[in-house]
Amino acid sequence: MKAIIKKPSFDPKEFLSKVGTGRALKSYKTSKVVFAQGDAADSLFYLQKGKIKLSVVSTQGKEAVVAILEPGAFFGEGCLAGQQIRMATAKAMIECSLMRLEKAAVISVLLREPLFADLFLRYVLSRNIRIEEDLVDQLFNSSEKRLARLLLLLANFGKESKPELIITQISQETLAEMIGTTRSRVSFFMNKFRKMGFIEYNGGMKIHSSLLNVVLHD
Repeated sequence: MKAIIKKPSFDPKEFLSKVGTGRALKSYKTSKVVFAQGDAADSLFYLQKGKIKLSVVSTQGKEAVVAILEPGAFFGEGCLAGQQIRMATAKAMIECSLMRLEKAAVISVLLREPLFADLFLRYVLSRNIRIEEDLVDQLFNSSEKRLARLLLLLANFGKESKPELIITQISQETLAEMIGTTRSRVSFFMNKFRKMGFIEYNGGMKIHSSLLNVVLHD
C-alpha cells in the first residue's frame, strides 16, 4: 500500500519571516528611505520590526505624514491594484527589519493559500476602517481631540490590557503633520496633557489611558 504523503500546512507567519522565492529580508537604519514618492511600484513590504513613516509631498512642496506603521503592517501594496509608481515615501523611523515581497509572488500566494489571503484581507480592511475614522476625526474634531486620539492610537490603546503605554521616536513636527495643525499648537496641547497627568516625559513618552477623557469630552 502506497503511503500517503501529507502536504505540510501553510503558515502565513512563517511565510512572512523566511527568505524564499520572491521574498527577501531587508534591514534599514534610522531615517533610511525604503522607497520614495514617484519610484516604480513593483513590490510590497511586511514590517517585522521597527517603525515606518509614510509621507507625501504636494506639488507645492508641503509634506504630510500619512501613517506611522508598527510591526505586522503591510505597505506598498498599491502595486497589486495596478499602481505603477509609489504615491508616498516610506522611511524608517528607527532600525527596521522588512520582508520585501515581489508582486508576482504575493499574487501567487493570495490565489493559492486561503490563510494568507485571509490575513492580508483582514489587514487591508482594518486599515481602511482606520482611514475612514481618521477622515471623520479630521472633519469634526478639534486639533486637541485629534492629537489625543492619535497619541492613544500610536500607543496601541485598547489592544493591550496595560493601563500605561509608551511611545518613542515621534517628534512634535510629525504629530503636527499627522493631525493637520502647527507644531506650536501640538506643543501647547502636549504641555497641557502633561500638566493634567495624561502623559509623561521620561526618556520617551508615556501615555496614560486617562487621556481618553479628552477624546470623549464634549
